[in-house]
Amino acid sequence: MSQTHEQPTTRAFDAAAAGFQDLGRYLWEPIGAATVAATAPQPGERVLDACCGNGASAIPAAHRVGPDGLVDAVDLSAPMIDELNALAGDLPQLRSHHADATTWPADGYDTVQSALGIFFFPDMAVGTEWLIGRARPNGRVGLTIWRDGAMEAAGHHLHAAIAQVTGTEPPKRPQHPIFAINKADAYRSWLVERGLTDVDIATHELRLPMTPDIAWLVITGSGFVGALSALSPADVDAVRDAYLTSLSEQKVDELDATTLIGTGTTPG
Repeated sequence: MSQTHEQPTTRAFDAAAAGFQDLGRYLWEPIGAATVAATAPQPGERVLDACCGNGASAIPAAHRVGPDGLVDAVDLSAPMIDELNALAGDLPQLRSHHADATTWPADGYDTVQSALGIFFFPDMAVGTEWLIGRARPNGRVGLTIWRDGAMEAAGHHLHAAIAQVTGTEPPKRPQHPIFAINKADAYRSWLVERGLTDVDIATHELRLPMTPDIAWLVITGSGFVGALSALSPADVDAVRDAYLTSLSEQKVDELDATTLIGTGTTPG
């Protein structure tokens, strides 16, 4: 969930590691569980969990494969791996690795999965093809992305609050290839182009109640926290107040956190 190759974003996920667990039961854990339900690892199988974060999909996968199976969980954020190790100490079948998923050398996995990770790759298509290549022939691959519009309200109100506090202009939405594939039909076609067969796209509907505590956790327990890194503690407090006020005034009482889970099979 937190794999990234851009240094500022890496630092953002490092900073978010502690808040990740607090936000997890509302956001990361349901998404991770839905991903694993779609990939359906079986007892004794080998699984690669790429961009694992603190284990929202790696841990349930480890429970499914059992003591005779193996889950290799890979992430570039060392604090996230530390959090995973603390959470998975009773799962010897889960092996965590502070490493780059786009150069992970092992292959032959029964299942390859990544929940909310592939859009952080420097080249999303090339990185995804590398992951798919880690699966054995006729292996299963499951890749989860945000659906169009998901999480956007939080980002919009956060950046507006930062602009208000700092007297700057809100940043323009960056261009990214994920915006071309974050609808079900487009995502299906894209995964077929990456070499998967029997592709299915499942929509996992999720909405978070935007109470003040959860609304701020969405910022501090995710990559959004990177937007606060250059601010003083006093400015961060002011941004929090402005952000929560903006949500309240606009009557934003829930956040769309819907994902698309793309699953498919590698050629035999």
